[in-house]
Amino acid sequence: MCKSKMGVNASEPTRRPSRPSQSQGRHHSSRRSPSTSTTGTTTTSSNSNKTPASSSSGASSSAASRTSLASLRESLPENPHIYDVSEIRAATNNFLAHRLSSSSSSKASWRCNLRGKEVVVFQRKFRRRIAKDELKDRLSDICRSHHGSIIKLLGASVSGSGGGDHIYLVYEYVNGASLADCLRNPKNPNFTVLSNWASRIQIATDLAHGLDYIHNKTGLKIENLVHNHIKSSAVIVTEPDYNANICHFGTAQLCGETNETTPERDGHGRRGRSSSRFEGARGYMSPEFQASGIATRESDVFAFGVVMLELLSGEEPLKYRYDKATGDFERTSVIETAKAVIDGGDGDTEGLLRRWVDRRLGDSFPVAVVEKLTRLALECAVEDPVNRPEMGRVAGKISQLYLESEKWATNMKRPTDITVSYAPR
Repeated sequence: MCKSKMGVNASEPTRRPSRPSQSQGRHHSSRRSPSTSTTGTTTTSSNSNKTPASSSSGASSSAASRTSLASLRESLPENPHIYDVSEIRAATNNFLAHRLSSSSSSKASWRCNLRGKEVVVFQRKFRRRIAKDELKDRLSDICRSHHGSIIKLLGASVSGSGGGDHIYLVYEYVNGASLADCLRNPKNPNFTVLSNWASRIQIATDLAHGLDYIHNKTGLKIENLVHNHIKSSAVIVTEPDYNANICHFGTAQLCGETNETTPERDGHGRRGRSSSRFEGARGYMSPEFQASGIATRESDVFAFGVVMLELLSGEEPLKYRYDKATGDFERTSVIETAKAVIDGGDGDTEGLLRRWVDRRLGDSFPVAVVEKLTRLALECAVEDPVNRPEMGRVAGKISQLYLESEKWATNMKRPTDITVSYAPR
């Protein structure tokens, strides 16, 4: 696999492929073992009436209980770390350490060791000044949100005067490669590690449930929680099960990128109209985001739809082709090519779909499932935000497609209970 932008903690167990029925409950608060703890407590409470042999058994059970509690403690969210800038400077060799040449972020980033953990530090500019207490509250909330498909934010540090000019966000290091690099390796365009359908539907399922968690299930006090950085380069794919991990969760809220505008002033210092100063990635920005610069859940859904079309076709969101006849560059979006396949089938949608889907899948994929997923992705990427589905519904539909894919894979397996004999009868 291509080299990683972020990496998995060695102490974290490798995740098994997530079945849709499990995906919605993959945040850490659900990983408890009440039955084990209860057994240990019951045994200990009755130890005074036990024989020595029974006491030994109780001690063993108590030890098991302590082990279970220790495991539980390790899985629970940590309190957020407020790092001093001097710590960040020391860990990054005064910001002279080799920067990650990462497509997952256009900002400066460093992989380093901080307080005994391997982390990635991202440098971001504040888009809007946030009061210190508000920043701490937001950081505390976001750091306590855990989901198996979201890379954990461990803490932050603020530099500069007057509330800070930069914020350094410290994320857990996850060993893998970005989805963009997995789909498009310029050094070997004919190869991809995502060469089978199982890996792609797994990634689609992980991303859908991760974004659904961000939008609907964190339980945070922050209203209208959005991600605002959904793109294929902000998704880390890990082996061997090809799970997807969403980067930069919390960046929008901590950097002041959501639902705020910056007041302009005229030459006399008078307050004028407001203008937005937000950045977006080409090909992933919804029409209303381009117009207003304000990130919403609907704009997240649009970007998610684009990523799904990338996952299916292997193509970039936008492609430019030189037209010799006109002498101009023509721009084509993956949304347009997908629409042409679905709307222009004339009875041969399957044939068009097979030619549009990433050829490196070897024409081995469930056509009916791919068509449904393509239609769902196009629903997410419609121009009018009112007509886009919300992520809970999207995650539910992709879970169904995951199960249909499993049935297809089972039916595709060759029978093993058939014997062949070439002897004369």
